[in-house]
Amino acid sequence: MELGRLEYLQALVTEFQVTDSTEAKEQVLANLANFAYDPSNYEYLRQLQVLDLFLDMLTEDNETLVEFAMGGLCNLCLDKTNKEHILEANGVEPIINCLSSSNEETVVSAVTTLMFLTTPRSRAQTTALPVVECMLRFSLSANTRLSNLASIFLQDYCSPPQVEEARNLSKHTAVGIPLPKD
Repeated sequence: MELGRLEYLQALVTEFQVTDSTEAKEQVLANLANFAYDPSNYEYLRQLQVLDLFLDMLTEDNETLVEFAMGGLCNLCLDKTNKEHILEANGVEPIINCLSSSNEETVVSAVTTLMFLTTPRSRAQTTALPVVECMLRFSLSANTRLSNLASIFLQDYCSPPQVEEARNLSKHTAVGIPLPKD
């Protein structure tokens, strides 16, 4: 008997919850992140609380789980309902913390997700001074994807005074979020 979409996604979530295998968890989370790309799955993923699963995985020590969770959130957050859920679940802070990942894909997804999550209500958090400072550093990266994305973030989501304040602060400190490894 063929499983329907909801049943299949439920089977993935259940497998993630019951397995003790790190490799299996990584594969399942990668599959869920891929399913998060298709808007026809959004309602099912919300119903199965996959957004919360992704948010929970952002604090894991396993960089692969963090990468797939961040990618899944990035795929989901353009949807207005999903965006509201992430914001209401205090998801911005763990996403900002992913900017310090050594994994390039995690960082790129985090920057993109912050862009997608920026609303008039969330702007103060998504463009807080430490984030703007981080984007300034990323904009100087030799990694073209990261530098271009950070430049767009600075140009489209930050005010000129915010960028100037971050530039001035950055001149006085050597502490910062490290760039991801190439």
